[in-house]
Amino acid sequence: MDGERLASGSSELAVGESPRGGAPIPGGSGSCSLLQADVLDLDEDEDDLEVFSKDASLMDMNSFSPMMPTSPLSMINQVKFEDEPDLKDLFITVDAPESHVTTIETFITYRIITKTSRGEFDSSEFEVRRRYQDFLWLKGKLEEAHPTLIIPPLPEKFIVKGMVERFNDDFIETRRKALHKFLNRIADHPTLTFNEDFKVFLTAQAWELSSYKKQGPGLLSRMGQTVRAVASSMRGVRNRPDEFTEMNNFIETFNQKINLIDKISQRIYKEERDYLEEMKEYGPIHTVWSASEEDLVDTLKGIASCMDQCCKATEKRMSGLSEVLLPVVHEYVLYSEMLMLTEEIGKLEDKVECANNALKADWERWKQNMQNDLKSAFTDTAEENIRYYEQCLATWESFLTSQTDLPLEEDSEDKM
Repeated sequence: MDGERLASGSSELAVGESPRGGAPIPGGSGSCSLLQADVLDLDEDEDDLEVFSKDASLMDMNSFSPMMPTSPLSMINQVKFEDEPDLKDLFITVDAPESHVTTIETFITYRIITKTSRGEFDSSEFEVRRRYQDFLWLKGKLEEAHPTLIIPPLPEKFIVKGMVERFNDDFIETRRKALHKFLNRIADHPTLTFNEDFKVFLTAQAWELSSYKKQGPGLLSRMGQTVRAVASSMRGVRNRPDEFTEMNNFIETFNQKINLIDKISQRIYKEERDYLEEMKEYGPIHTVWSASEEDLVDTLKGIASCMDQCCKATEKRMSGLSEVLLPVVHEYVLYSEMLMLTEEIGKLEDKVECANNALKADWERWKQNMQNDLKSAFTDTAEENIRYYEQCLATWESFLTSQTDLPLEEDSEDKM
């Protein structure tokens, strides 16, 4: 490996690994400077997580907006979500992308399979196909109906970092995973999961969804738009609750940190990919070289074998990065950009008190999820790095041991 590249890259590491195969540094100063406890709080227990009080008046909440489910069955399901967090009655899978070419446009649709035990659904399983525009419509409807809740972000419309062509296989797969995450974030949310538009999105056939979209906004949607208008009109209010100022400060700092982590993670992945492409050339080179060096045949073939094994290990490690770390980090980049708008909601304390309560409760829930997701992603990445280095080290140690033993055997034969 190139020592100079190792030296130049070490100062930029923030995810516990070297871009050129250096050993991970648990608790290293680089990662600590980016993941400060006062920003991500990954190790702090938050037992005082704010949720809606169970003795709160459902009449008061429902008279304002659809922040609580309105049907009796939905209310029962809501209590189940609070009392039994592991209970899950809605399972969604996004898969099987298909390309469609018309005289006007080219687009991709994704199959969405929904399995549920909820009584408000007409069946226990549904299968529909949706395109990206349908996801955008759903996100817009959720924002209208729940202006004080944190709506999960969608992947960028055209460009996902590291992808160039709009419809190449890597781009489509990356988007599919992000859309799968988007729908499951909604399904796991104690309030968004009971949204009527979400149900229609999961169950209606294409022509039914198209007809549904043409309907005008309902009462709840108009109320949501009213709340947003109130938020805009309250820009001059000076006396905001302190927690909203703290929330805004947190998001500004978090946005800077998570964007930096995202950039460094993408850079590390790119350098690892370039490193892998270079390493793949060394195996065949040593194999060809061995054909012209009779005395070094075993040694050169052994090196080629080690290179091949290290290439496989590196590919597995890169797959872990693209599956575990990069999507999680980038999702929270999108979250942070969206949450920069929450300051407006903080100006509603004298007008819509329950809007503040809803946002504060959802904020604490989002924060806890963020801490768990990032902690899990970085922990899994660190463990995968350790396995990778141990595997490569064992491969080369085995090879060097076999080479060290050869001269000893030859010397002993000469002495005899």
